[in-house]
Amino acid sequence: MNKTMTDRLDVPVDESNVVSFPSQVDQKSPLDELVREGARRMLQSAIDAEVEAFIDQHDDRRDEQGRRLVVKNGSLPEREILTGAGAIPVKQGRVRDNTKDPDRRVVFSPSVLPAYLRKTEAIEELIPWLYLKGISTGDFAEALQSLVGEGARGLSANVVVRLKDQWCDEYDQWSKRDLSGKHYVYIWADGIYAKVRLEDDANKKQCLLVIMGATADGKKELIAVLDGYRESEQSWSELLLDLKQRGLTKAPKLAIGDGALGFWKALRKVFPQTREQRCWVHKTANVLNKMPKSVQPKAKQSLHEIWQAETRSDAEKAFDEFLEKFEAKYSPACECLKKDRDVLLTFYDFPAEHWSHLRTTNPIESTFATIRLRHRRTKGNGTRRASLAMMFKLAQSASKKWRRLNSHDKIIYVIEGRPFKDGIMQEQVAA
Repeated sequence: MNKTMTDRLDVPVDESNVVSFPSQVDQKSPLDELVREGARRMLQSAIDAEVEAFIDQHDDRRDEQGRRLVVKNGSLPEREILTGAGAIPVKQGRVRDNTKDPDRRVVFSPSVLPAYLRKTEAIEELIPWLYLKGISTGDFAEALQSLVGEGARGLSANVVVRLKDQWCDEYDQWSKRDLSGKHYVYIWADGIYAKVRLEDDANKKQCLLVIMGATADGKKELIAVLDGYRESEQSWSELLLDLKQRGLTKAPKLAIGDGALGFWKALRKVFPQTREQRCWVHKTANVLNKMPKSVQPKAKQSLHEIWQAETRSDAEKAFDEFLEKFEAKYSPACECLKKDRDVLLTFYDFPAEHWSHLRTTNPIESTFATIRLRHRRTKGNGTRRASLAMMFKLAQSASKKWRRLNSHDKIIYVIEGRPFKDGIMQEQVAA
């Protein structure tokens, strides 16, 4: 389901036909009920369609008997969303992945209205989200009242502007904070393109350079959000050097990112001790894009057999089998895979309990998924500073639900430099 709730906010209203009713809490006209029921059906349809689309997207995930592994499994408990039409009860379908290996399971994350933006009191989270979806300042009051009802009363355009200015100041202070004493054992890096109409170039995409990290106690933190010139080495170098100059002197043990980033060249200059792990989600997409659709399901399964192998030896064997199967007909796809062979398997040298966190840039992808595309029909242009501030505020909101790394107690062994083979810590031989 590609339509979002904000796509439905620009319905013209003929104010000459608006009838005022007495303000009585218990008074509900048939028209009120009709509007509320229509809103409920519209929202429920959007939620149901998104669930079905997710299940269809993973139709290729099947067991040995050909049965779907990703299926709908009843519904979550009914809950109410407060809207301008009143409290609307909705149910979201529960999606279950029956894959035996927990690391291979996919998780459904609804985007009709992100989980951390659904509460009435989350006005400070809804405003950045709406801004990045293209709602202009003058339309905020109407849009917010449509989503959260009376809770948005009083949020005039001037109030929204003041909030935006306040958040810009918060972002500026955060981006200059002292990082002395910080040690991020793992970092994830990615370039996020937001389709924002900037005031100096309405056709230019803003590229966000995002770095997240895992601390020594296993907690995930947002380290940096900055816009750069595409994903160039120069832009990443400036960002990494800025972090170092602000006190981040301890090199991460492992960095995870897409192979296409200029990040890697910059990292090798600023933190040459840090090991590299390419993101398997990005790599899988890049390889499959070089193959015909008819072959992609089979190729995807073969790729999964590489990074889901229990040992590096098994992964190497599955890697060779993939090349043997597809290299003759699809050499560009195989070249795309081969060029990063070593850095695709680095995770085997780290605790097995951490593998699910280290094989992809999912911590960044999931956080910024709802703000990748700004609505094209926005009335006004955005500013770089405001866009960065809004994305920073959304990431702050999302971070409240970030979970610690599995078996975070084992991070201390990584910090100490203890050797791991196939995810198992090895005994150190006395000198």
